[in-house]
Amino acid sequence: MPETKYMTTFIFALMLLMGTTLFLPARSLATQEYVFTGQTMGTTYSIKLISAKPLSKSLWQEKIDLRLKQVNACLSMYQKDSELSRFNAAPEDQIFRVSADFYQVLEQCRRLHTLTSGAWDGTVKPLVDLWGFGTKGRRDKPPEPAEIKTALKSIGFEKLKIGDHNLTKTMPGITLDLGSIAKGYGVDEIARLIREGGIENYLVEIGGELAAAGENKHHKAWIVGITNPEKGFLNSGLYKEIRLDNKAIATSGNYRNYFEKNGHTYSHIISPKTGYPVENGVISASVISDTCTWADGLATALMVMDVHQALALINSLENTECLIIRQEGRKRTALRSSGFKFI
Repeated sequence: MPETKYMTTFIFALMLLMGTTLFLPARSLATQEYVFTGQTMGTTYSIKLISAKPLSKSLWQEKIDLRLKQVNACLSMYQKDSELSRFNAAPEDQIFRVSADFYQVLEQCRRLHTLTSGAWDGTVKPLVDLWGFGTKGRRDKPPEPAEIKTALKSIGFEKLKIGDHNLTKTMPGITLDLGSIAKGYGVDEIARLIREGGIENYLVEIGGELAAAGENKHHKAWIVGITNPEKGFLNSGLYKEIRLDNKAIATSGNYRNYFEKNGHTYSHIISPKTGYPVENGVISASVISDTCTWADGLATALMVMDVHQALALINSLENTECLIIRQEGRKRTALRSSGFKFI
């Protein structure tokens, strides 16, 4: 139990009289917050480190930027010389050697694809490009059904052969889009870098995906917000706040990346099974889990899945919770897994 104010004062005075050196608890030591910001993966990042010992801000900035550059060089679809882009350009049946980063992500991809029965599928790139949400530029009207049917022939994560640090296409036209997991992996890698540097208290954010450990500068648990899913607003405020205690959170939504035609809205969340933007009423899905890579991928899968199946899936997983927001007309409903808690 914590000492009372008067007992603590008495012990302090007694120790001074006895000539004994007093060691205060670590949390009473003065701590400093170090903040790092920048750009990566087509978005921004913000990182907070809390430390009782002085840190070299320039050295940490260099370490963070270097690691993010390495992750981006591996997973970016927009860098023509990235590892991902080189794989996408590789021919069928060619064994493509992958880096440790790429292999780690592939292992998570395979697990996600299996667990979600294909709702998450990293080979969805031809459809994403066709609908104007990928690397080939925007469009203002839906593609023709025949185009969608053709693109669907190149979809299916099971059409990839994953070996020991190698990857092979089993048919032509297979390409990867790992945008729904790359930011989460970047968050995890920066968090790992920080822990390896001996820092136990931190908050890492890349494009809205976060991981937190320890306490903030006020010796309190980290409090983070879930964005209010309002279409057409860059800053729509917070929907709810949660306590992030040695966990990661990622959110996927359809309220920012979309186009409208003849009164109909087409979002960037494409079903790998139908080839069309998903229309299940889900406008936002947030997942809390041990790693941001896993949370990031699952959040995208929940946007695609039937909402009741999505909740059942999350409730079956350990150390994983979710918040799903549905919109039906003007009615908005928030559905939570059994252990999801607001502040």
